[in-house]
Amino acid sequence: MTRPLGAGVIGAGFAGRIHARSVQLAGGRLVGIVSSSPERTGAVAAELGDVRAFSTPQELIADPGVEVVHICTPNHLHAELAEAALAAGKHVVCEKPLTMDSASAQRLVALAESSGLVATVPFVYRFYPLVRAARDRVQGGDLGVVRLVHGTYLQDWLMAVGDYNWRVDPLLGGRSRAFADIGSHWCDLMEFVTGQRITRLTARLTTVLEQRIGVAGRASFAPAVEEGTKVGVSTEDVALVLFETDGGGLGSLVVSQVSPGRKNRLWFEIDGSRRSVAFNQEQPETLWVGGRDESTVLARGASGAGQSARRFDLLPAGHPRGYHDCFDAFVADTYRAIRGASTEGLPMFSDGLRAVRITESVLASAQTGRWCAVEQ
Repeated sequence: MTRPLGAGVIGAGFAGRIHARSVQLAGGRLVGIVSSSPERTGAVAAELGDVRAFSTPQELIADPGVEVVHICTPNHLHAELAEAALAAGKHVVCEKPLTMDSASAQRLVALAESSGLVATVPFVYRFYPLVRAARDRVQGGDLGVVRLVHGTYLQDWLMAVGDYNWRVDPLLGGRSRAFADIGSHWCDLMEFVTGQRITRLTARLTTVLEQRIGVAGRASFAPAVEEGTKVGVSTEDVALVLFETDGGGLGSLVVSQVSPGRKNRLWFEIDGSRRSVAFNQEQPETLWVGGRDESTVLARGASGAGQSARRFDLLPAGHPRGYHDCFDAFVADTYRAIRGASTEGLPMFSDGLRAVRITESVLASAQTGRWCAVEQ
């Protein structure tokens, strides 16, 4: 029987709890956790069961029983903690954005590659079966020449003045919020499915709410508060991006965290010279396939979904798979990679670097009003 890998989770918010769950479902052993305070760490450790409450991230990283470090902290801590974990010989799973600038992200990529350690970033939307089906169709030539790629990523959890989270603060979350937080997911997915890379772009960023009630420590997706001291906001609520790809395609993307009623609508459409495909993350059991004479809706589990989709079809059709399932599959593939297995499509630190570079180009374009190249 294979010995379970020992894992430690740094951060116990929305992301940290998901990581902890997926570690155990992947057959790993959750050694311990550390959060923002001893009280919170102790409470979450007790909730998770036989799990150690570490005093500091450094203590967790140094523990010999921890072989994989999951970093789920506010963004400004990612680079420091990931570098410390790699230097200690630990495999790393780091939330995105990987770092707050491309220079530090490049340093982490080089460190991971030179050490031979597995270092991944949870771009988990890659793990929907019908995303893999769309990818097979695009890259297999079924759509013909890709002409247009367009889509949206819309949320509403920061639409009110009383909505606040550490992501709003540029010192903790970075200079970009909406695009870096969720637009990066869309761009990763588009490049993964099409096999094409964004070469240049032009972007516009808007801060709809220039002041918010700044309540420290508020959890992600918590209900809005009614009273409190207002603080200034500089990070964007909305991002609009036009882009070109190295395959000759044109694209557009709308990103928003202030769209009422839209909870997590990641949607893309890829239009080719023969056919189109469209996928909506909020309705992940179907893939729309468009043609001039006939359009169809392909259901998960259908014979036309392809072999790549079947690897993630763990439930019969009609038993919906969702975000948790994608996260579980991502962590499971990370742990397989640590054991030496081949895991096609696993997002690595290099993919995290890619997302940071695109974000930097978006910020530069929004500031100058010009088209900006994306470093390849």
